[in-house]
Amino acid sequence: MMKRTAVEAALFGACLMISASGAGLAQTASSPPSAGQGSGGPPAGAQIGGAQTPGGAGNEEANDRRAPVLQVTSLEVMRSTHGPVLDIIRARGLTSSGGWEEGELVPLTRTVAPDGILDLVLTARTPEEAADATGFDAVEAIFPLETGHPFKGVRVHSATQSLTLKSLPGYVERKPLTEDCSKCVGKHFVAKGAALPGGKSEAEVVKEEHLPPGVRVIKASDGVPSVDSDPNRMTILVGEDGRIVSVIWD
Repeated sequence: MMKRTAVEAALFGACLMISASGAGLAQTASSPPSAGQGSGGPPAGAQIGGAQTPGGAGNEEANDRRAPVLQVTSLEVMRSTHGPVLDIIRARGLTSSGGWEEGELVPLTRTVAPDGILDLVLTARTPEEAADATGFDAVEAIFPLETGHPFKGVRVHSATQSLTLKSLPGYVERKPLTEDCSKCVGKHFVAKGAALPGGKSEAEVVKEEHLPPGVRVIKASDGVPSVDSDPNRMTILVGEDGRIVSVIWD
């Protein structure tokens, strides 16, 4: 969770950017910002999603693969109480596993849409390797809107869904995913619509309909047509006896 001091630092940095550039938000939204750089992204060194945004030399050697996070759980637009009016977008979400860093809101809108909604995607730097399912992790990011921006609302996308605010300022949230499969190994897998195995209770099984969207189930007799990596795809390996033997985010 972002500390208050980090939010204040980001707001101060946003004000410096606005006063220095004087550019309209339509120009800001015309190209997605890089992590830690001016166009709407947090200033270098700001604490975002529990990770330090790197700045300075050596960053080019770091893992640069970014992806949308698994789920957006809340969206808030905060408005300054003193003029000139400044709106700050704050989005929170869940990543599929630990190891995601540098949450960032990246604009998808290049021009003002007819409905006046600004579309962004909540992204983060992904782990370099596949991760075991040990539990979801929290991430958040902020995005400042310059004074006099033309947007009436905001929509933030994740890999699986989106949240929309149709009036500013405001707040909206949704129930987070609960089945992270951190305790699935050893339980019996039950495909969507199938009955529970004989003699098994609800606590001894994992139902497909309770799993995150896009789950890939590989049974002992199945082939594997692709080994493409997707850090938002849960892959479950099921043994010959129907029990789960491994769960990874690949």
